[in-house]
Parts: sequence; structure tokens; C-alpha cells
Amino acid sequence: MTVRVVLADDQPLIRAGLRVLVADTPDLEIVGEAGTGAEAVRLVEDVKPDVVVMDIRMPDMDGIEATRRITTARVLMLTTFDDDEYVYGSLRAGASGFLVKDMALEEILAAIRVVAGGDALIAPRVTRRLIEEFAARPEPASAPRPADGITEREREVLTLVGRGRTNHEIADELFISVATAKAHVARLLTKLDARDRVQLVIIAYEMGLVRPATGGSTT
Repeated sequence: MTVRVVLADDQPLIRAGLRVLVADTPDLEIVGEAGTGAEAVRLVEDVKPDVVVMDIRMPDMDGIEATRRITTARVLMLTTFDDDEYVYGSLRAGASGFLVKDMALEEILAAIRVVAGGDALIAPRVTRRLIEEFAARPEPASAPRPADGITEREREVLTLVGRGRTNHEIADELFISVATAKAHVARLLTKLDARDRVQLVIIAYEMGLVRPATGGSTT
């Protein structure tokens, strides 16, 4: 199955580099390019890609707002971890992961495949560090999310997801099979209307199931 990709970046050289690499990759196909966030939103509506590789800083409409408006494709943000405010905004907008612009092109292609396959790009150890910082920042207008509608076991699984655990680690800690852990995560995605595992981490913090760590450990 070929993954259909839209490139959204205001730097033509970035788009050209990816375009050339993807041309030699049989399982990925560039189906459109955009130079602004507004163009990306319109293009996604027209061509229905699987993944959008989205720059954050673009004219007309930035990548965060464009990500918020895109609901039919998974979005990878082009960013650096130095830009924390952009990272947090992207998470809230529904981004499925992050790419650093100085990554090797082959790593970027691998990341696109990961997200297209329904997983989150961010590794668990990065998720813990990033989301702990994210959760420590106040969100004045938001109330804690209710946990109604999920079972006690699902609450346990969500707590572990919030701590950055993989499915294998969840299975080990709860003495269940990996397949059962995956099934619980899938049900949580549906019940909580989350795009992916990154969104579940955010929800776990918003529900108060996991607290930001102090002294370098995860609660």
C-alpha cells in the first residue's frame, strides 16, 4: 500500500529534497505541495492524503492552526525541540509527531511510515520529557477532562500510556498479553476521540491520571 503524502513548507529546498528522495521510494508518493498553512488545508481537502509533513512557521496561516483544521490526515510537524511553545501548541492541535529539520532524509521517510501506520512518532522517553513540561504549563481556559465511559482497566492502561510506556511494558506491568494491551489502547483511542498515542498521553495528564515529574522521575 502506497502512503500518500502532502508536503507543507514555505522553503522550496526542503520540499525539493523530500520530493527527490520520495521519488525513489516505492511505498511513498508525494500527491501535493503547499507553501502556506492555508494552502495545506485546501490541498488536504482536495487530494485526501494519508500524511501531511507540516512546517510550523509559515506565512498566511501557521502549521499549528493548519493542523487544527485538518481532520482527515495525520500530521507530522517540522520543528526543533528548542521551540517548546510550538511543540505544545502542536500537541493540542492534534499533531501525531515531530520531525527535526536536520534529521537524515531516510529517518524522515521512516517517520512518515510510522505515523501512516497509526502509531505516534515520539519515542517513549521523549514523550515523558516533553509532555511533563507540557503538562506543567497552565491552561487557564480548560477544565479537567472527565474520565467517564472508560473502565477501571482502561484507566490503568491510560495511566501507563501517560507515563510513556510501550504496549509491551503495559502488558508486563498489568500481567496481560501484548494483544490485550493493544486492544485496550485501541478502545481508548475510540472512546476518547484521540488521534493517536501522543493524544492519549495529553489526555492522561488532563484527566489528572499522571502528574508532571519532579526530580527527573515520572509519577
